[in-house]
Amino acid sequence: MSEEYSGFKIFNLPPKYFALFAAVVFLATMLGVLPAGMAGCFAFMIVCGAILQEIGDHLPIVRSLLGGGPILIIFGMGYLRYMNFFGVFDMVSGLIGKGGAGYTATLMKNIDTFFKPAGAFLDFYIAALITGSILGMNRKLLMKAAARYFPAIFGAIALSFGLAAAAGHLSGFGIIKAILLIALPIMGGGMGAGAVPLSKIFESSGTMSAEEAISIMNPAVAIGNATSIVLAGIIVKVLASKALNGQGSLMKVGSADASEYEISPEMQAKRDKISVANMGIGLLAATTFFAWGYIIAGAWSKLVPAVNIHAYAWMIISVALCKVFNILPEFIEVACYQWFQFVMKNLTAMLMVGIGLCYLSLNVVIENFSMTYLLLCFLTCIGAFVGAAVIGGMVGFFPVEAGITAGLCMSNMGGTGDVAVLSAAHRMELMPFAQISSRLGGAIILIIGSLLLSMLGSML
Repeated sequence: MSEEYSGFKIFNLPPKYFALFAAVVFLATMLGVLPAGMAGCFAFMIVCGAILQEIGDHLPIVRSLLGGGPILIIFGMGYLRYMNFFGVFDMVSGLIGKGGAGYTATLMKNIDTFFKPAGAFLDFYIAALITGSILGMNRKLLMKAAARYFPAIFGAIALSFGLAAAAGHLSGFGIIKAILLIALPIMGGGMGAGAVPLSKIFESSGTMSAEEAISIMNPAVAIGNATSIVLAGIIVKVLASKALNGQGSLMKVGSADASEYEISPEMQAKRDKISVANMGIGLLAATTFFAWGYIIAGAWSKLVPAVNIHAYAWMIISVALCKVFNILPEFIEVACYQWFQFVMKNLTAMLMVGIGLCYLSLNVVIENFSMTYLLLCFLTCIGAFVGAAVIGGMVGFFPVEAGITAGLCMSNMGGTGDVAVLSAAHRMELMPFAQISSRLGGAIILIIGSLLLSMLGSML
C-alpha cells in the first residue's frame, strides 16, 4: 500500500491481511502442523486474542461496564475450552482426510507448557509491565502528590477490606476468604497487573494453585470494574454539594493544577521516538529488575522466614526507589517505557488468551458465584470510595474527587477502567491521579497480598 491504511484494523492490520494470517494459523492447527513451541503458541494465541478483543470492544454492555475485550477474551477462551469447542479442529481434520488425530489435545498441551510453568511467558509480561509503568510515571507526581494521595489510597484499601471482612463474617462466606479472594483482587488494578500476579503469589505461598485462585478472583475483578463505573456516574450527581464536590478539582485550597503532573511534551517526544535499540535496553532492564526481585526475596526468606514477601513485591519497591531517587538515566527510563508499551499493546490480548485457557476453570467460577459473592464485590467498591473520600477530605481533597480517583480507580480494572470511571464521572482531567491508583496503588496491593498470604494463607 502506498499510503498508510486508516480504516478499521485488527491487530493493527487491515482486515484482509489479518484474515489471511488467521487462515494460515487455523489451517496449520487443523492439519496438525502448528509448531509446538513458542512460535506456534504466539501465532495461535495472538489470532484468537485479536478476534475476541475486537468483539469485546464493540459489545455495548461488555464494552461500557465490564472492561471490553480483556473480559471477553478470558471468559470466552475459558468457555471454549470448557465446552471443548476446539475439538472442531479434529473434526475438520477428519473431513479433509487427516484422520482427526487429536490435534486439539496436543494444541492445549503445547499452550499449557508455554504459558503455565514458572519462568514462562506470564513472568516475562509482568516484568515489562511493572518496570515500564512505574519508570514511565511523572516523578514530580510520584513525589509531591504522595504525601496526601497515598493516605487516601490506604483509606480506600482499609475500608474496602473492612466491609468485605464484615460481610464475609455475617454471611458465612468467611473473613479471610472475603479479603484474600474478593477484596484483594478487586483493589489490585485489573487482570494483568492485579489478579494474574496475585494468583502467582497465591501459588508460591502454597495456599492454592494459580488456576484455582484466578478462577475465583477473575469474576470479582469484572464485577468490581462494572460496579466502579456505575458508582462513578451516580455519585457525581448525588453528591453535588460544593463542600464535597470539586467539579473536577482534587485539592480544595492551594491546589496545583493536574497539568503540572503530566508528562512534558519534550519527554513525550522522546518516548514517541521508538528505536530498536531501546527495545533491547528495555527488555534487559525489565528482566534484570525481575532477577533482582528474586535476589532480595531469597535473602529476605533467610533473614525473616516467617514473613514471605514475593519477588514481585521486591521488584516493585526497587523500581519505585529508582524512580523517586532518580537513580537511572533518562534514556533507560524511556527505553523501559517503550518496551512496556510494546508488550502491553501487542501481547496483552495474547496474555488474556493464556489466562482463559490455562488458568480459568469455569467449574470453580460456577461453584463460587452467588448473591453473597455479588454483595461482597459491591461492598468492596463502596468501601473503596468512602474510605478514600473520608481520608481525602481530611488531607485537603474534595471527597468526591478523592473517592473517585483514589477509591474507584483502585477498584476498577486498570487503565481501561480508569478511562471508563473518569468518563462516567466527567473527570477526565484527573487521569494523572487515577494512574497513581492503577499503577502504584496496584503495586501496593501486590505487596499487601504477599504479606497477608504469608500470615493468613493457611487459614483459607
